[in-house]
Amino acid sequence: MERLKSFFDEHRKIALAFSGGTDSAFLLYAALYYKANVKAYFIKSQFQPSFEIEDAKSLARELNAPLNIIEVDILSFEDVRRNPKDRCYYCKKHLFSRILEEAKKDGFDTVIDGTNASDDISDRPGYKALQEMKVLSPLKLCGITKSEVRRLSKEAGLFTAAKPAYACLATRIESGKEITNEALIKTQESEAYLFSLGFSDFRVRNRGDNALLELREQDLELLMKNRVDIINTLKKNYKGVMLNLEVRG
Repeated sequence: MERLKSFFDEHRKIALAFSGGTDSAFLLYAALYYKANVKAYFIKSQFQPSFEIEDAKSLARELNAPLNIIEVDILSFEDVRRNPKDRCYYCKKHLFSRILEEAKKDGFDTVIDGTNASDDISDRPGYKALQEMKVLSPLKLCGITKSEVRRLSKEAGLFTAAKPAYACLATRIESGKEITNEALIKTQESEAYLFSLGFSDFRVRNRGDNALLELREQDLELLMKNRVDIINTLKKNYKGVMLNLEVRG
């Protein structure tokens, strides 16, 4: 926390790219704790499931933090929609351009995000876009890892402390396959159903016309218990349902 204190002592007026996830939630708490003038900006697009925006709103209310929700039609951008391997680069460019635009209107010149010291940036084209746009990553700059973020969040009483990492819905679609709103809706509906059964930290990936489930090893028993219902429910959106035997760590 002392490392973060030094950062916020130096940067007193900041705009936070806020996803409602563990990292950005902790940054919002830390900025307020050190009495920085901070405002959170949440991008609402087809890539975010509804629970993410609800978590963002809940935490902002809990911390009494100002929150600006920006709506973006991300599928209107061809370089994102065609889904190249470096799609995340173009996506971040479009989304953070809007955040920078709105932040500037509100009088903020410094924009920060939740990239932490555990994140491998060597294969993250999105991080390259952030560097080009001069977005700062305090957790990474201060050497704070994901496990430290979770520990400090728990000590602060944040409900996001144990929240599983949740990559955007576009990551469920294979690179090179065009992203459609229909495919994103199928993914969100399928994952919402599995959430309702008690699954955690999983993915439902699009593989052609099929759904590929990626689950934790401890959830395989839950899968078998609900196997028939899961197949019947997911086959409303997909032709077949497959399981990746290389379980999530």
